[in-house]
Parts: sequence; structure tokens; C-alpha cells
Amino acid sequence: MADFSRPGSLYGAVDLGARKQALDAQARRETAGPQAANAATVLDVTEETFTTDVIDRSMTVPVILDLWSPRAPGSAQLSPVLEKVVGDLGGRAVLAKVNVDASPQIAQALRVQAVPTVLAIFQGQAVTGFQQVLPEQEVRRWLDELMGAVEQFYEANPDARPPAAEGEQDAAAAAPPVDPDLLAAEQAIDSGDMDAAAEAYQRLLARAPGNEDAKMGLAGVSLIKRTADVDPAEVQRRLQDPADVAAQLLAADLEMLSGSVDEAFDRIIAVVKRTSGDERDQARRHLLGLFEALPADDPSLAKARRALASALF
Repeated sequence: MADFSRPGSLYGAVDLGARKQALDAQARRETAGPQAANAATVLDVTEETFTTDVIDRSMTVPVILDLWSPRAPGSAQLSPVLEKVVGDLGGRAVLAKVNVDASPQIAQALRVQAVPTVLAIFQGQAVTGFQQVLPEQEVRRWLDELMGAVEQFYEANPDARPPAAEGEQDAAAAAPPVDPDLLAAEQAIDSGDMDAAAEAYQRLLARAPGNEDAKMGLAGVSLIKRTADVDPAEVQRRLQDPADVAAQLLAADLEMLSGSVDEAFDRIIAVVKRTSGDERDQARRHLLGLFEALPADDPSLAKARRALASALF
């Protein structure tokens, strides 16, 4: 059964726009090659290298510490997920892997009770972490929250921010200016004014109908507005009635906000399969609206479009 206890915020705990950034980062890594990406973001750390590779490095970039053991099945599940999500950050964080069997003093110093354990080290301190196997979306959410906190730290302490590399400076100089309506929408979202954000996105789309950021933003704001006053517990209760199509659509909205994109799509496609007439068309149009919240090259979209076509025909 779906869990809607933490619907969150599209632009807070779960930013579907981050999926576009992740896809872009993945494309950059594929162009550079997996060996180059891994060399930059994944380190095997021992007791001899811990100070240099973790503590010293954490003064300029967050270090995600993966404390694992070849004896722990959970480590084999979690470690590849960590490599993937940290790699998606394009070098803004580093993954440091510690085999606790080979380096027991590190585990003892950090008071690790079980493996796998994941700790985020920043500015020489363990700032957050978890001690269980989490699905990729949960790990990504945790990492997004960490990176948001790191950015807040640098905003409050600008002198502590490391200087940008020469290539990053060149890229920043070459980047086009932010569209004023896009900036206005983001500022409205930050202040909680979803109506103003929607108006800004609509202005941008009137000028540039194909602007993907505006399409995604408007779909995301619409999603937030639809669910603002929804009681997740009430939705769960209504799901007991399979004929309550509106409850299924709300449940899909909440799943989108919690980051369970594939589950949301599968739910509505199942509604399309078992309904007809106006109800089927309502579900189809709702699904197409949710599609707008993701970048066009998101792999979940291609999968869902094929499934929708199969359900319709």
C-alpha cells in the first residue's frame, strides 16, 4: 500500500526538476566515460588515508561516507545506489567507501553500530546520516536535503565557499542570463505564492511555448496547488473504494510529490485500463498533465507513454 504520510513539497524535499539535472549530469558522465567519473567522485578509504581523503576533503566538498562490509548483504544493495546518486552531482560531493572489516578503527571512532551506515561529513564533522538500506529515491531525497543545507551554509558564510575551478568560471561566464519570468516564478515559489508562480510561468510560455523549464514549473505548481489541502489519511481511506477515480488521481499526485514517479504513472494507467468514457478520459488527461512535470528525456516518461498507449489501444 502506498504511503502518503510525507507528501512533502515539489520544490523542497522533492524537486522533480532535479531529475532533469540528474539526467544532464548522467549525459556528461557518459561523454567523459565511467572511469573518469568514478575517479573523480568515488574513493576507497583506509585508516591511513582517512584524514586526507575524508576530513581534509570535507572542508571544501561534502564527503558521503559509505561504511560497508563484504559480510553484509545490505552493503551490496546500497553501495551501487550511493555511487549512482553521488555521481549524479557531477563532482559537488565525493563518495568515500570504508570497508569496516579492513579498517575497524574508523568504525570504532565513528561509533558505527551496524553496516551499512552512511554518514555525511562536512567541514570536518558528521552532519547527518542513516543506518539502513534505502531505495534510490529515498537516498536521492536525503542527498538533496544535504546539498541544500550545504548551500545554505555557504550563503551564510561566503568566505568559506571554495573558489570555482577555471572551467566552472568559464561556464558561468558563458551561461545565458536567467529569464526574468523564470526568476520571478522561482522567487514566488520560495515565498509560497503559487498563484504568482503560475502566472510567471504562463507569461514565459506565452512568449516561448516550447520552454521546458516553464512547462515543468507550471505542472509542478499545479500539482502543489491540487494537493495543498489534501489529507493523505483521507485519501488512503477513499482508496478502499475502487470506483473512486478522484481518489486514485489524488493518490498519484501525492506519489509524484513523494518522488514515486513510476508508481504514480502505473496507478493512473491502471485506472485507464479499467474505466471507460468520461472517467477514462479524465484519467488520461490527468496523466498527461503529470508528464509535463518531468523533462522530456526522463526515462520514466518513455516507459509510461508506452504503457498508456497499450492501455488505450
